[in-house]
Amino acid sequence: MSQKTMKAAVLHAVADLRYEDVPRPVVGEGEVLLRVMAAGVCGSDIPRIFTKGTYHFPTIPGHEFAGQIVESDDPALLGRKAAVFPLLPCRKCAACQVGEYVKCENYDYYGSRRDGAFAEYLAVDKRNLVLLDDKISYAEASLMEPAAVARAAIRRMQISLGDKVVIFGAGPIGLMAAQWAKKAGAGLVRVVDISDEKLAFARRFGFEAYDARRDGLCHCALEGTGASPAINNAIKALLPNGRLVLMGNPFGDMNIERGVYSEILRREITLLGTWNSSYNDRINDWEAVSKAMAEGDMSFEPLITHRFPLSQCHKALEMMRDKTEFFTKVTFVSEGEA
Repeated sequence: MSQKTMKAAVLHAVADLRYEDVPRPVVGEGEVLLRVMAAGVCGSDIPRIFTKGTYHFPTIPGHEFAGQIVESDDPALLGRKAAVFPLLPCRKCAACQVGEYVKCENYDYYGSRRDGAFAEYLAVDKRNLVLLDDKISYAEASLMEPAAVARAAIRRMQISLGDKVVIFGAGPIGLMAAQWAKKAGAGLVRVVDISDEKLAFARRFGFEAYDARRDGLCHCALEGTGASPAINNAIKALLPNGRLVLMGNPFGDMNIERGVYSEILRREITLLGTWNSSYNDRINDWEAVSKAMAEGDMSFEPLITHRFPLSQCHKALEMMRDKTEFFTKVTFVSEGEA
């Protein structure tokens, strides 16, 4: 009997993405088959597809996704709505032994190191499933990964009640981080971006642009752009003993001005790195996001400015690459979710 096929956006080489028929995944031991209902395009997917490539070819990109479980050896899982933690830890190294999966020495990853969710179906590890309340839409659920990343970054800040916080980068993760900061007790949350359109969009969520003369120096800053001017300005925006969380993937070498570096020393600034999110029994950013989505006390889905069927993947990705339209979050959705 011939194997079933599905449609997928397959990266065969750098800048060679093809929407084509491929074999539908075969479920292995400990896996379920997920019908992908919504998959977000991460900012990192654009260089991954057009300039950098993935770890091997061919690869199906896509690591921000949610769907319906359609095949499982556990009947209780059939039909359930789920998002998926995309990092697959080795579960053997020292970091994995204590649940610090983001520090795994030999991890795998849906959408970059192995096939991801720009496809109709994906076989996923049961242990990575985040089962969801039915009131959460698939489109909103596909935002769980960036929302968890944003929450992890804000956790690193260790915000005290009333702290002033400034977020550099008003993209989707930046705006979710701003919301988490407010939820954590920040007294003032401001954003910085070089795009007036992004700043205008941020105001829809109640976040004004940072003005040092009006707002003063801040207790905490998040650098989410990966650009040297932003890291310099973030340090300048901090009070003595301030905390700067570094999150943005760098476009190139990051340079700190000599005078700004001196301010790190004189003000005794703390620099903290963050990568990904926590997903273990002690700290689980995904559970916190799921709870926030179910309770509806944060704005997630309004961040989605564009929805495309996967068949229009070239149109969507080229629009993002060329910036021919303003966008915040671009999401591929199934016909029923459009």
